[in-house]
Amino acid sequence: MSELMHGNGDKVESLLKFSLGIINGENGRELMDKYRYAIENVTPRDIVEMETRQLALGVSIDAIKETIGKVINVFFKYLKEYPWKRPEPETFLFELMAENRALEAHLAETKELVKLLNKETTGTALRPSETLGKLRSAVAKLFDFEVHYDKKENILFPTLEKRWEFPRPLQVMWSIDSDIRKSVRALRDILAAETPDLTALNRELGKYYFLAHGMVFKEELVVYPLGTETLTAEEFDNMRRASFELGFAFIETPPRPARETADTVSENPDMLNLETGTLTREQIIQMLNTLPVDMTLIDETDTVVYFSNPEDRLFSRSKAVIGRTVQNCHPPESVHMVNELLEAFRKGEKDRESFWITVGGRFVLIQYFAMRAPDGSYRGCLEVSQDVTGIRSLTGEKRLIGN
Repeated sequence: MSELMHGNGDKVESLLKFSLGIINGENGRELMDKYRYAIENVTPRDIVEMETRQLALGVSIDAIKETIGKVINVFFKYLKEYPWKRPEPETFLFELMAENRALEAHLAETKELVKLLNKETTGTALRPSETLGKLRSAVAKLFDFEVHYDKKENILFPTLEKRWEFPRPLQVMWSIDSDIRKSVRALRDILAAETPDLTALNRELGKYYFLAHGMVFKEELVVYPLGTETLTAEEFDNMRRASFELGFAFIETPPRPARETADTVSENPDMLNLETGTLTREQIIQMLNTLPVDMTLIDETDTVVYFSNPEDRLFSRSKAVIGRTVQNCHPPESVHMVNELLEAFRKGEKDRESFWITVGGRFVLIQYFAMRAPDGSYRGCLEVSQDVTGIRSLTGEKRLIGN
């Protein structure tokens, strides 16, 4: 898809100079006048190439994030007018956009609650009230919208990466998604106090509104139009089917596609000799999915080749990640840690590594195991995540049979 990034020559170069000027704190009005032609004729493709060039020049993701709101606001009018084929109902992009409309409606209602709180309150300490209770519920509901970002990162991005020659700008968007998640958690923490601080609440809500509304613009003015131009109908069908694995945010679950997926288990599977037993393909799938752990297998080229599908998943996964590099399955801020661990596995410096975090009140153990051939050569990495909350609380003994 090299045509995506070529042929825009001077216009993209002008947009790059404009954006770099904004990043460097130059006069915005003068920059707009100087590069007016490029700004007034900007396209979604131009935005992707401009950001790709920024990253190639060594501009950090953080620097891009700090000014991307200003840049998009300048381009907003012209990107809004860009002609693209809007998605039909019961399609992947249509449902993502429906989720955005539902989020906007929810944020409008939340904003009214905040206005009311500011009118009701004297000082900065919020006292218990019906309005405060409603606001706490409204913020708690924002956690349900995370599935929207999960689908984008685990279904849409992997598909675009396979088609786009320069997909690095997607990392910037993922990083902003992470900022949105952090802001929601910060809001929850502020509101968890018996008498929340109104100043801190207003500040964090302003930050969240800016990030969330800005993300809607970036999705619908840049990524979705460009995705429509670069992906096939089959790819969109596959993404929609995958979206049912993760769920839907703020909207009713739409009708499932009538056609069954082609990767169902064969009625006559071959037997596979596992050295310590011979199992059917169906038995292997059932066994792996019955284990109370999330497993993801990465081969020696850092490519995701498999993940298990237990009933109670801890972390979102989609079939779209198969064939994706593991580096692209993590937000940019943590990629260096992933690379360091895999390099240690390759060199034989480590054979395993463990981390533990708290997710939704559950204590989760995340372990990485290097896989090696009989000669010791590196063959990949197995990630195993497990909810060990109950295991940590075990005491005494419970035997299958009595003493």
